[in-house]
Amino acid sequence: MSRFLSKQYEKLTPYTPGEQPRERAYIKLNTNESPYPPSPGVVAIKKEQLEDLRLYSDPEAHGLRRALAQQYGVNPENVHVGNGSDEVLNFAFMAYATDGRGAAFADITYGFYPVFAQLNDIPVSIIPLREDFSLCPEDYFSLHQTIVIANPNAPTGLALRLEQVEEILLSNPDSVVIIDEAYVDFGAQSCVPLTKRYDNLLVVQTFSKSRSMAGARLGFAIGHADLIADLERIRFSTNPYNVNRLTLALGETALQEQSYYDENCKRIIATREACKARFHQMGFVFPDSKANFLFVKKEGANGKLLYEELKRKGVLVRHFEAPRLSDYNRITIGTPQQMEVLFQCLEEIL
Repeated sequence: MSRFLSKQYEKLTPYTPGEQPRERAYIKLNTNESPYPPSPGVVAIKKEQLEDLRLYSDPEAHGLRRALAQQYGVNPENVHVGNGSDEVLNFAFMAYATDGRGAAFADITYGFYPVFAQLNDIPVSIIPLREDFSLCPEDYFSLHQTIVIANPNAPTGLALRLEQVEEILLSNPDSVVIIDEAYVDFGAQSCVPLTKRYDNLLVVQTFSKSRSMAGARLGFAIGHADLIADLERIRFSTNPYNVNRLTLALGETALQEQSYYDENCKRIIATREACKARFHQMGFVFPDSKANFLFVKKEGANGKLLYEELKRKGVLVRHFEAPRLSDYNRITIGTPQQMEVLFQCLEEIL
């Protein structure tokens, strides 16, 4: 840390991404990436698209916003596009939780939420999950703060039903409720339909997980036109060219080939359910995930030791040191072949 850093950032604790080691080839089951490549049209980058990188991207993202609006049954003015959903979420924290209003989110959830709060000097209310890691909707009633819920949640994979989210919306009419749906395509219910009925709901999604484009950095939000205008005000005050030309084009192409990604999601869900049965047979316990990962532990086994031994054998999973989590490991659902290697390694270790 230099002596020139502004004091407001001296105590900032950055987000810790999943490790990306380069010293050897690993089976990567630690960052919830898709095990399948993008669709054929996305992979087939045209020479003209590369040549056009000399030009700025469309600051309004007209084409992609129209395509997203058509895909989700809304209007383009209901869509905001960002450089990954993390940027969208940060803009939302800036727009709706500063000026002392504060933010409320779970004690066990996506690790970037407290970072965004700290970065923007936002007071927070941390709401504990139940003992079984489920979220109690009543804990979020009448908070008078911006509410942020990952649904399905990370790292647990548990999801709320639409009627539970609606209860939270009804009890907080004067606060924005942000639903982070990074993993929604793997079996949970999307809250996008509710955006047509509630002007305080912002739904955030990403192309990183179900659409196999984590490296492209593309996210979006859907909500009432006034909420989207708020985010656009911040975006144009930060970086109007936040999404590059190539990513915008690939995003449109991916939406044209949505059936390909729908099939991949079905494959991942089938693999996840087969893995649940296999983990049960081995004595592991875990929440009933609706995401592309499982959050598992085995009584009597040290979670960190399992992580370390798997890494030594060439399989990366995600381990968290936080209280309530240290006995668990979060395991991304890979291909059936990758998961078979995982189970063989676990049997050897145990």
